[in-house]
Amino acid sequence: MRLDLSGRTALVTGSTQGIGAAIALGLARAGARVAVNGRGADKVTKAIEQLTTEVPDAQVVPVVADLASEQGARDAVDQLPRADILVNNLGIFNSADPLEITDDEWRRYFEVNVLAAVRLTRAYLPGMTERGWGRVQYIASDSAIVIPAEMIHYGMSKTALLGVSRGFAKAAAGTGVTVNAVIAGPTHTGGVEDFVYQLVDRNLPWDEAQKEFMRVHRPQSLLQRLIEPEEIANMVVYLSSPQASATTGAAVRVDGGYVDSIVP
Repeated sequence: MRLDLSGRTALVTGSTQGIGAAIALGLARAGARVAVNGRGADKVTKAIEQLTTEVPDAQVVPVVADLASEQGARDAVDQLPRADILVNNLGIFNSADPLEITDDEWRRYFEVNVLAAVRLTRAYLPGMTERGWGRVQYIASDSAIVIPAEMIHYGMSKTALLGVSRGFAKAAAGTGVTVNAVIAGPTHTGGVEDFVYQLVDRNLPWDEAQKEFMRVHRPQSLLQRLIEPEEIANMVVYLSSPQASATTGAAVRVDGGYVDSIVP
């Protein structure tokens, strides 16, 4: 199957590292013009340099904006007035004692992980529906379904994204635009390495630390390893393609079998 996104413009939020960077790279390899987003110009420039090293003929544009605010969303749209593909990847996570999470922290997780995606969907979805083609995706998490005791504020925000995704899919019904959520399982990124070492012995080498984390904290994973960002990106690129035209309103799992269910 050849996934050809030539002529399409994609915005991937939070795409200077981790899953977002892998998604931006995958979309560029499929021929899309890709907007790389981050809060700082230096990080965005570095990410674009890394991407174009992998795909020398890639069309890549910077979108420097802090999407955790209304002004940041406006800044992004000013820099990229049109997007055919919107991948809402931006997110924050951390472990915390559930009884110690403050009101401000609850609000911050909702603002960054949910409202940032809602604002951009409101901005770009009308243009997609008018043109009769578009793809909107939300990077959710297994934590949306299996709420981790050590980060229920994060799990809450990802559960909300599933509802947001399904609702906007209904809003786009019959327009040629698809809206989906991707349920990512425990994934190997730099941020996740830091998170793992919050929960296991910091003196353990990474391979041992990863195994201990999966054994103790994610024992239901059928992969029994962390997922690589490229494995998430592969699903996102497919859902962005014309071949995925009949998949909408879905929560598609790339979770390594972590969620113990035959349906999402």
